[in-house]
Amino acid sequence: MRAECQQPLQVVDAPAGRSRTERYYFEDMEVGFRYSTSSRTITEADVVAFASYTGDFNRAHVDAEFAAHTSFGQRIAHGMLVASYMAGLNTRTVVNQLLEPSLMGLLEVNFKFPKATFIGDTIRVDIEVVDVRKTSKPDRGIVTFCRRAFNQREEVVVECSAKMLVMCRPVQE
Repeated sequence: MRAECQQPLQVVDAPAGRSRTERYYFEDMEVGFRYSTSSRTITEADVVAFASYTGDFNRAHVDAEFAAHTSFGQRIAHGMLVASYMAGLNTRTVVNQLLEPSLMGLLEVNFKFPKATFIGDTIRVDIEVVDVRKTSKPDRGIVTFCRRAFNQREEVVVECSAKMLVMCRPVQE
């Protein structure tokens, strides 16, 4: 079991020996399994709406004149806006839809923001299973995913580690 992200990520359709039509369980999530999402462009409307929803009106996000004089030279998208879009893009994947009925809970999330995301950037997410371990309860395990958001320049703008509690395949008698 390894707990770090590996590059480059390779896109695969389903875990070895599995079809896209069945439900995934803990046992189907093997270390090294990777998949990618579609993409989404961050718009000015997204940034303004997020500021309104959260009350985060930091001038680096909403004031073009102020942002022009920052080290970025322009407005940046909220980090948590990009993180939220990462989650949304992931939920639209076939892999997540097949795993979703077995997800029991989100245990931990950690984010790193190595580069800024700007209005007009288009992001996609690569996801990799980096750790799997059983819990003390035989019906569940913990899967750690590394999610990386890339912009259109193939720069990593967000890296996320997410630990999920996942149901094990029921024992058939």
